[in-house]
This record gives sequence, structure tokens and C-alpha cells, in this order.
Amino acid sequence: MRIVVAGSSGLIGSALVLRLEAAGHQVVRLVRPGGAEQGIPWDPAAGAIAAAALEGADAVVNLAGRSIGERRWDEAERRLLRESRVGSTALLAGALAGLRRPPGVLLNASAVGYYGNRPGEALDESSRAGTGFFPELCAAWEAAAAPVAAAG
Repeated sequence: MRIVVAGSSGLIGSALVLRLEAAGHQVVRLVRPGGAEQGIPWDPAAGAIAAAALEGADAVVNLAGRSIGERRWDEAERRLLRESRVGSTALLAGALAGLRRPPGVLLNASAVGYYGNRPGEALDESSRAGTGFFPELCAAWEAAAAPVAAAG
């Protein structure tokens, strides 16, 4: 399979790429300007992606997003966290939705933070979102992938 991975240099992405390649899949990375890796160029901050290079991929895995554990979440950091997830996902989803031969699947990361801090409560996929910054970010992040679902 030809699998495109966004966020391939992160903690989860780097491990995923190794596993996919070991399993014999062709992994193509989405790469930002100035990076050392080869792959499909994209620049979410500039709203740019080489969409034609996504054509015919079997699957896309979107793990893109700024690390949540390295800095204090002041207003500036919250803005960067949101842009790195919602903006990049919207760019990727829009590009995928416009392809003639889109991938069969988009696996888009989100986070357990969707549920918020609810100690003692059993939560599952049918549970409602929590309240606060991170649950709202996760909901917006998931919604940014909607163009792919709408395109079928």
C-alpha cells in the first residue's frame, strides 16, 4: 500500500513510519519547507500543499500537530496548538476532497482530551465532549476533517 503520513517526524509518526515500512508498505511523508526528510511538500501555515502528489494514495494518516507537553498553554500557545491541528487538517482534508482518485481512508488523529477531565466516569465513543480548551480543540480538529467525509 502507498500510505501518506502527516506528522511523520513526531513521537507517534516516527514509530508508525518504521512499522509501516517494516510491513512492506510504501510510506510517503508530508514534509514542511526546510525539513531534512523527502516527501510531498506542504506548508499548513501558508495554506500550501502539493495536492496532485496525494492522487492515488491508498491511505492517509494525519498525525500533524504541535506537541502539547513542551510549553505552558498561554493564549499564544493555545493559538499555535489550534492552528497546528485544525488548520493543517482543514488544508489536508480540502486537498483530499478535491482529488479525482482519493485514498480509500483518512485516519485523522484526535485525542482522549476530547472527553475532558471526568474522573470516575466511564467514557466511550458515544460519550459527549467535555468542556474547556482541549475538548473544544479536539472537536474542532475532528470537524476540520469533514470535507473528506462529505466527499465520500
